[in-house]
Amino acid sequence: MTSTQSDLAGLSRFIFRAPNWYTSLGFALLVAAMAGIAAFDSGDLESSWRGIFFLGRDAWEGIFFIGIPTVVAAFGTTGVDRFVGGKLTHNRSSLLALAGEVIIVTFVTVAAIVSVFTGLGQRFVFDALVVSLASVFAFRLLIIMAVSRSSLLIAAVPASIQTLTAAALLFVYSGTLRFFEVGGPILDAYLLPYLARPDRAPPELSAIALTHFQLLAITCVIYSLGVYAFLRIVDRPWRRSLGVSVLDFIRGFIGHVAEGTRELEDFFEQLGQEAIVPVTVLSFRRDDGTEKARFVLPMIHPGPMGEIGGGNFPERVARRAEGLAFPPHATAGHDFNLVTEREVDVVLDAADAAYEDIEYTGEATESVRVESGDAKMLGQSFGDDAVLVSTYAPMFADDVEYAVGLSAAAEARTTGLENVLLVDAHNCNNGLQGPDLGHVTPGSKRSFDMISAAGLAGEHLGASSRGALTLGTAWEQTEWVPREGIGPLGIRVAVTEVNGQVTAYVLIDGNNMEPGLRDYIVDDLTNGPNALADVAEVMTTDTHIVNTVEAENQVGAAIDHDELLATITDLVETAVADQEPVTAGMATQRAEVTIFGNDRTETLASHANAVVSMGGALALAVILASMAVSLLVFFLA
Repeated sequence: MTSTQSDLAGLSRFIFRAPNWYTSLGFALLVAAMAGIAAFDSGDLESSWRGIFFLGRDAWEGIFFIGIPTVVAAFGTTGVDRFVGGKLTHNRSSLLALAGEVIIVTFVTVAAIVSVFTGLGQRFVFDALVVSLASVFAFRLLIIMAVSRSSLLIAAVPASIQTLTAAALLFVYSGTLRFFEVGGPILDAYLLPYLARPDRAPPELSAIALTHFQLLAITCVIYSLGVYAFLRIVDRPWRRSLGVSVLDFIRGFIGHVAEGTRELEDFFEQLGQEAIVPVTVLSFRRDDGTEKARFVLPMIHPGPMGEIGGGNFPERVARRAEGLAFPPHATAGHDFNLVTEREVDVVLDAADAAYEDIEYTGEATESVRVESGDAKMLGQSFGDDAVLVSTYAPMFADDVEYAVGLSAAAEARTTGLENVLLVDAHNCNNGLQGPDLGHVTPGSKRSFDMISAAGLAGEHLGASSRGALTLGTAWEQTEWVPREGIGPLGIRVAVTEVNGQVTAYVLIDGNNMEPGLRDYIVDDLTNGPNALADVAEVMTTDTHIVNTVEAENQVGAAIDHDELLATITDLVETAVADQEPVTAGMATQRAEVTIFGNDRTETLASHANAVVSMGGALALAVILASMAVSLLVFFLA
């Protein structure tokens, strides 16, 4: 992950889940009641009973004049939006209506406070109300255009519901109709009792004049033009560089973070590129032919976040395997994110095909450790195949580029190995800090360190003594949850023994580890007072399930290190006790998948970060310009 991509990952700080529609409406009515108590003064509060009565009346008036437009918008927006071809759900519609109500209450409350201290009077408050209703329309227009991908004119229909409903109530209960010189007995007898009811409204509404509704219409037009200009300016670089619209990204992001939909995958699919990735499977089989454990390593990246794309790949592997599944992290970065979850099935099918091609052997080598520069490599052969686990700990590192991993595996095969399962242990990083976040790129010193270490590991394995293989496994889901950095696979341990040498492979379902934690665990397992293994390594799956709430959520950041070590120690003890003779074998297949593609992740990250940083400034400029024009219109009126 580069620093630009880390900024994109930081967007997960905006992630939330949209509450159910009834929760949003309940809160909206509560806010409306409180606003009514603050805004309307129906009588004195000297008597406790009279006070309760008048407070109740004030609350009801708040619900009527502020809450009813919210309720109408909550229920009506979805139906109208879908009628014109949109995709707004009831939960989003209710949340959007609540946001609009908060905008109105905020504007009017600030205006009321200002009027008290400046003597501007009730007219100023209702001028602010006009601005707030126009702002609600503009805000709803922006969101509906983004979510439903409707044109400006079509999106204006559902976007106007809350503003029109509030305006209609104010029109009727302020008696504005009486400003029209139409008269006549029919109007007086049949229409005025229903379209002009100032006697049933709070006296404050008498300050509303016909000009307020004229200004509201003009202001809504000005604000809608501002929304259109904003979207056109922001959207242009996306269409020129990526050939997609920023509205597609906004719609997908809102859908994912608010309701967990797959709309973001549709956007990523437009960006995707075809790629061929190796899928390597290492299987351990008992004497009775049943599978005891399976390592599955496709050269993809389990991202970008949550369950989008391949974000939940490790758990999918675990559900598919017969034996206990171990899906460690491969040497691939965010460019090799799968664009949709459907691509996971393609990878799993390739893994199944590789599994069917495996030829088993009961012979394995003792494990070896080598170093080259910052790179450290643990290796162990099973027949003519080998597992290599790479780490830069205690130095910081994040993802290893696809090309670097291919080169390192090829270097190892020059020593006589046939298949190589090359794991990026992904077990020591300092979070989203620094300029490059430890990204291992082609041509860097670290890339050559890894390539050299892979070659050395192959040479040492070729000279290493061989013997019969035993394997023990253990697994605990743990009580930790993704918010604490641990995914649904928990902690898994595989322990091999060859010629009396015990090697422990610990796999944690998380995304990288806090600095020093890997060394603390490995040292305790191999050199502690009750050492359980001669060689050990700790790996993470790099699951992005843990990144749906925070972009930086590494193993050890939220949980106690000693408790984690105690859990791992118990699992290693269980795995040692579980050892039995096994045969092992490895095979590789290739899968054709759609991934983000070279440089597309960087381009997307750059554009998304620009929208967040520059888009805010641009939005402020558009708002100020629109309000300046609105003020000019107000003064002229």
